[in-house]
Amino acid sequence: MKRLYRRWVGIVLIAAVAIALAPAAVLLVLRFVDPPATAFMTYTQARLREDNPDAEIAYRWVDIDHMAACMPLAAVASEDQTFPTNHGFAWESIERALRHNANGGRVRGASTITQQTAKNLFLWPAKSYVRKGIEAYITLWMDVLWPKRRVLEVYLNVAQFSPTAFGVSAAADNLFGRRAANLSQSQCAALAAVLPNPKRYDAAHPDSYVAGRQQWILTQMRHLGPSYLDSVLQ
Repeated sequence: MKRLYRRWVGIVLIAAVAIALAPAAVLLVLRFVDPPATAFMTYTQARLREDNPDAEIAYRWVDIDHMAACMPLAAVASEDQTFPTNHGFAWESIERALRHNANGGRVRGASTITQQTAKNLFLWPAKSYVRKGIEAYITLWMDVLWPKRRVLEVYLNVAQFSPTAFGVSAAADNLFGRRAANLSQSQCAALAAVLPNPKRYDAAHPDSYVAGRQQWILTQMRHLGPSYLDSVLQ
């Protein structure tokens, strides 16, 4: 009986270790291989097909060197200005968000670009402590295994920019009729402005809220300067 018990304990421990290391193994592959799809893309397409069986999302990979130089800067200015120096988490932003939410204000997030990339690649949109815990675990591995350049490149390729467009390449084509390399600063800022809610906001036809965010992002880009991401992109 003891031998059988030890055997089962060993199997459970091996399984637990394998599950714990699975994200690291996948991330190690994705450091060098561009993801063909993500969990968010799969979820979104399934939801779209509930209304239209022929619905398709748009997703085309483009290397970060073939994007307009303003696009990475616009995303960082909008979503995570500590990105070049943080280790996957922006603790001061998290503390501010917790205080704001505890005081009864409109719920505010504090996810870094690394956290958003982890969520977009592997997880589901519904908010829960379980999902946030898994997201944090994957973020830790991503920060260890990926250089900052790869995190930003994958983020810009898998982030959702409209109800059907994922990644800068598809968004540039679908929304502005141009290649990712030819986006203007204003268009880059508009795309970054809708990242918090791409299903609701339209980068090509911005309402007053998106236009306001767009102008704020352009101002932040000027303050950060064109060389702000040199340490990341070199």
